[in-house]
Amino acid sequence: MKRAVLLALSLASTGALARADCPQYPKAEWMPKEQAKAKIEAMGYKIDKFKIDGNCYEIYGFNKEGKKAEVYFDAKTLNVIKAEIRK
Repeated sequence: MKRAVLLALSLASTGALARADCPQYPKAEWMPKEQAKAKIEAMGYKIDKFKIDGNCYEIYGFNKEGKKAEVYFDAKTLNVIKAEIRK
């Protein structure tokens, strides 16, 4: 039982560390999802998964160099807030 609790706590804290700190805007000011996806792809990313994480748009896919990427974007401006690129 103790192991299950410790495992749950460690997984919860790991997820909190991965999150990006995007600015908060009212949802009405966010770029529409379909428009955001199109602009992100125009930046050179290939999107495998697109989701909302807190106040960010987040993608899993590949960058323009073809490397695996997890990228968090400002939901209003699409500025990159955080990017994790795997080699």
